[in-house]
Amino acid sequence: MNRREFIQRSLLMTAALMLPPINLAGDIVTAKDSLKWWQKTLVYQIYPKSFADTTGSGTGDLNGITAHLDYLKSLGIGAIWLTPIYPSPQVDNGYDISDYTAIDPAYGTMADFDKLVAEGKKRNIKIVMDLVYNHSSDKHKWFLESKSSKTNPKADWYIWRDAKPDGSAPTNWRSIFGGSAWQWCEERGQYYLHTFAVEQPDLNWENPEVRRALFDAANFWLDKGVGGFRIDAITYIKKPAEFKDGKPDGNDGMSAIHAATANTNGILDFLHEFKAKVFAGHDIFTVGEANGVAAKDLPKWVGKDGVFDMLFEFSHTLIAVPNEVWCRPADWKLTQLKSALDASQQATKNNGWYPIFFENHDRPRSVNYFMPKNPDKKSAAKALATILLTLRGTPFIFEGEELGCTNVAWDSIDDYNDIQSHAQYDFALNEGFTKAQALDAVHKFSRDNARTPMQWDSTKNAGFTTGQAWLPVNENYRDINAAVEDKDADSVLNWYRKLSKLRAENDVLTAGSYEILLADSEEIFAFARTLGNQKFITAVNFTDKTVTLPAEISRGFKILASTEKNPDAATLKPFEGRVGELRIKN
Repeated sequence: MNRREFIQRSLLMTAALMLPPINLAGDIVTAKDSLKWWQKTLVYQIYPKSFADTTGSGTGDLNGITAHLDYLKSLGIGAIWLTPIYPSPQVDNGYDISDYTAIDPAYGTMADFDKLVAEGKKRNIKIVMDLVYNHSSDKHKWFLESKSSKTNPKADWYIWRDAKPDGSAPTNWRSIFGGSAWQWCEERGQYYLHTFAVEQPDLNWENPEVRRALFDAANFWLDKGVGGFRIDAITYIKKPAEFKDGKPDGNDGMSAIHAATANTNGILDFLHEFKAKVFAGHDIFTVGEANGVAAKDLPKWVGKDGVFDMLFEFSHTLIAVPNEVWCRPADWKLTQLKSALDASQQATKNNGWYPIFFENHDRPRSVNYFMPKNPDKKSAAKALATILLTLRGTPFIFEGEELGCTNVAWDSIDDYNDIQSHAQYDFALNEGFTKAQALDAVHKFSRDNARTPMQWDSTKNAGFTTGQAWLPVNENYRDINAAVEDKDADSVLNWYRKLSKLRAENDVLTAGSYEILLADSEEIFAFARTLGNQKFITAVNFTDKTVTLPAEISRGFKILASTEKNPDAATLKPFEGRVGELRIKN
């Protein structure tokens, strides 16, 4: 019996950590010491392709990450989530994986990875890997074998179906990246399913051999010393027993695959097996990407009876594009944002833990998305940071978010690399929108907005590379970059550092309870964090006008941090973010 088998057989399955116990008076009995390491720190997401290039290739690499570990340490970062660094044809920038247990040469070597893990450990920073297990690349050896015939050993490792009698695709499902979710394969004389790009065939989780191979790959990285996993697109791994056409929702006569396959009954059985054979017995954290999981269902996914320690659900990030159709954005109110975040907080209040985020590699920049009418993106970035770093849960910061990085607006769709941006542009044209309207939607919601190279300094290419950057640097890099902001006490970067320090030094911001305040206000986002006789209140003005604070928030509070140099206790200046303290009388 090897070491892993011994652990799995000798240890009881561990559940995701519950909140500290509550006594009858409502006080938390145990505080910060009862929390796991990943509940007390900040997580920083790195898009390796865009972070730092040490070779002049124009593509970021692992050694570039290692070189900036001290910068991340200055932010209070305790874990780094890396988007995929495995070998890949890069059709979807690494989310089309051709080998789950190797490093893409563009990023370096396995020795470089081992060095990153070791140097991170010296700074108490752990490396978290991205597992893409709904699909592989069509260049993966598994798929190359699977498509070769209907009788080969891996024939059932992917989702294959015969054509309809007329030769058309098995269903009318539209892939998330546009076009049919089915692709004809001449070798087999069948169609295969791809939830995303044609080059990303879906794996067949019904086959136990597939699950075993995926679990073995995850355990390979655990043996390397990683600190956890983010699991990509996990809600799509279970397919329905019967494949049926959906109701068409566009001029193309297709229906979105998400409605047909997301969160299919039985998915949690697969995931509990995943937990038992990989996660259990390790001092790591796991966070699943679960588009479509409602807040009310979070207890099934996290906590005592769940699978993951945390779950990314997207209700708050989809308020402007509720159906992920960029050309048809929705008007939204602050109360919708607050309600979405509050629902997730309430769902994980007594069972589970929440990953707090406003940005990731699939979202536009938060200052443009959540505060589109604010001309001063610096104040917008600091206001959002005030919420991000004081809510209950583990904050996830996406690279450049701590600088207040903004969207880009390139002149042509050809300037965009992102496969989804091109699909959304084409969809908009097919729906009757003009080229200008379609491009405007891409400007607002493209994933490339977050993927532009990291802005390190004011030199050429923002200090990201000495070569030709794989994606253009945002033209505002001379004003928004780490070197400039490091020296500016009033910068977005130093505001993040200040709040990170405040969070680390005050147990109430990690172990404290959460309560929404002013739930009906369309001007102020406010909430309380309480631990014993200590109470912190966060208040953020989402308007361009000075607003008056109700007495229950302003009276008797000591302002600990404010985005304004001379804050007034009774009011909030335009886009001001504030954290105050009130000692509760016994």
